[in-house]
Amino acid sequence: MKFRDGMWAVAEGVRVEYAEEVYDITETDKGLSLLCPSKKIRGRGDTLNCSTLTIDLEAPHDGIISVETTHWAGAARKGPNFQLFPQGGQKFEPKISKSDKGTTLSSGSLSATINPADNTFGIKFHSTEGSKVLTSLAARSVGLAYNPAWSNMLQTGDMTNFKHYVFTQTNLGVGETIHGLGERFGAFNKVGQAISLWNADGGTSSEQAYKNVSFWLSNRGYGVFIDTPGKVELEIGSERCCRAQTSIEGQRLKWYIIYGPSPKEVLHRYSILTGRPAKVPSWSYGLWLTTSFTTNYDEATVNSFLEGMKERDIQVDVFHYDCFWMKGFRWTDFIFDPEKFPDPKAQIARLKSSGLVSKVCVWINPYIAQHGAAFAHAAEKGYLVKRKNGDIWQWDLWQAGMGLVDFTNPEAVKWYVECLNELFDKGVDCIKTDFGERIPTLDVEWFDKEVDPHKMHNYYAYLYNKIVYNALQARYGETEAVLFARAACAGTQQFPLVWGGDCESTPEAMAESIRGGLGLGLSGFTFWSNDIGGFEGSPAPWIYKRWVAFGLLCSHSRLHGSGSYRVPWLIDNDDRSPEGCSAVLAKWTALKTRLMPYLMAQGVKAVEAGLPLSVRAMCVEFPEDPTCWYLDRQFMIGESLLAAPVFEEAGEVEFYLPKGKWTCFFTEQTREGPGWFRETHGFGSMPLYVREHTMLVLGKEGIRGAVYNYKKDVEVLVFKSKDNKTASADIVGSDGSFVGTLKESDFEVGAGQLLEGNSTIRRI
Repeated sequence: MKFRDGMWAVAEGVRVEYAEEVYDITETDKGLSLLCPSKKIRGRGDTLNCSTLTIDLEAPHDGIISVETTHWAGAARKGPNFQLFPQGGQKFEPKISKSDKGTTLSSGSLSATINPADNTFGIKFHSTEGSKVLTSLAARSVGLAYNPAWSNMLQTGDMTNFKHYVFTQTNLGVGETIHGLGERFGAFNKVGQAISLWNADGGTSSEQAYKNVSFWLSNRGYGVFIDTPGKVELEIGSERCCRAQTSIEGQRLKWYIIYGPSPKEVLHRYSILTGRPAKVPSWSYGLWLTTSFTTNYDEATVNSFLEGMKERDIQVDVFHYDCFWMKGFRWTDFIFDPEKFPDPKAQIARLKSSGLVSKVCVWINPYIAQHGAAFAHAAEKGYLVKRKNGDIWQWDLWQAGMGLVDFTNPEAVKWYVECLNELFDKGVDCIKTDFGERIPTLDVEWFDKEVDPHKMHNYYAYLYNKIVYNALQARYGETEAVLFARAACAGTQQFPLVWGGDCESTPEAMAESIRGGLGLGLSGFTFWSNDIGGFEGSPAPWIYKRWVAFGLLCSHSRLHGSGSYRVPWLIDNDDRSPEGCSAVLAKWTALKTRLMPYLMAQGVKAVEAGLPLSVRAMCVEFPEDPTCWYLDRQFMIGESLLAAPVFEEAGEVEFYLPKGKWTCFFTEQTREGPGWFRETHGFGSMPLYVREHTMLVLGKEGIRGAVYNYKKDVEVLVFKSKDNKTASADIVGSDGSFVGTLKESDFEVGAGQLLEGNSTIRRI
């Protein structure tokens, strides 16, 4: 939200009051409390008829400082609130010092220093050892605003017709770039954008986002986490070009500044603050095939798809039943359509015993249509959100007369989990938790009367996914749970995984999806997927094949559409040539299967560090290269593989290689970076380059299925650097357990301690 009209004028209808000076500094148990009046105090009389802002600075953890700005402290503190330090944080003692440079609060490697000059406002955030200034709160950078503007302070005795805002503006340095804020599909660098953090079902080609995460990362070595699940408005160089403004409607605004200095260190500390991503089972890395959305299918249809995939040598690890496993007008009643699936438990058992697929997923959402059997029971028991007059909240958008499960009611949660367990009893292994964005805020009353409906809008996605994820863990074990979720907010990274929502079947939409994945990865999410071929419409064969190459190099890979199937032979009239859709899908699926020893090991490391696995923004691995902060059409897969998807039918692609020697995975030809390169690729290849000084462990040729022994009969490729440093690779089991670190020297004695069978090494 903009509060000013240019630099000199206030926006029409708005009254703005700024913290004009730091009048008083009080030491607290956790840090400093600053009293900041909205005018300069030069005499006692100036303290009258004057608003103040209190800024509390606290040091909860090494490299992290919180900044909370409060106008009226008597405002109710309604929830929900993000659970911070969910895995526990280290005890940390803040350090306060004073000098001629000001009063400084130090939190290990990060410090905040208050300008000591009289009648002045200013807070500088910098590295404790003094070598780096990160950002600052300069003059007129912290304030409050009313809309509409009042003409007499007496009017504020009744706030019914006023909106009240608190805002802060951190400085943007010369050349500073801002990234993250969830899965956003617009420009990768957010400077110049106005962004609302408010979950919405807007597709991938709009300013809206399914996953709004109140965290952004700067190329200057720090990040900012905004500690509210409510609506946040950001003007990132779009109100004042040199400032990033954060505003909320309310009386308090709290955020945390997190120091790196590298992006990896920032993201690691962010994961400590909001929660570390959980591990995912190895089978989930394999290819997922779905029924698509509005298509017509039954057991015979499903079998024909999977048999067709097997015939074409395409291994499917997970089959997903989308919405119409239930009857229309009855979502979500958790009951299989008896006409299509008269005995779902037996049908799922037959599917698995056939060997065509190892796991089964089904679609759900938190909306309960009134024509389904679940509605009457949930309504009677009080499990649905209500209107203020006591009616059940309902509308006809999406499902006729649908209600919304009230996850603030413990009994509603218990009932919902019971419904999930009935699905698990039938053989369902994982859940697609769709929707959760259209959460009402007006004329609603939650079971928990202490929650703010506006804060519940984004936070609902966290509760929804957490409840389903915990149910899966309770049934299948801590490391076997996996979701396929669309909505998210900060903290939801703890319940993997998510996919990119509804995209069109165009190359532009594929690029949008990549930008969304890059941004979400810089918001603390390790695992991400998208709809291969696009969701809306029917992809042309060339788009499908280019998207297959991209999608199979993401951490998770799913074929899914809206009104048309995504099996390859229906895309190109069953072209059986080497360049046909079936052959291309078979090749890329086989490649991902071979990469599983590398992917699984890198996934474990990514979880521990709070990093994206794939798609990983180039700046995470190469933060000192300015170009890497602008690259939004390529990505890293873990630490050592670089992928640049192709967006042209003819196969032309331009990509960037950072400094060092890079080896093409397919041809083993090398290139020297830094520099831009152009190549032309058929559908069976793309720019896939291996970083120097890499040991890449691959499964044996011809292996099928994502789950196998990652240390038996493997091929080890060593990509040397100019200085011939010894390369190494972590070896993990198919359950993600650490086996050991493989070194080149191990092969001199047969590698017997870590590898099994006929494992080979080749130096490139």
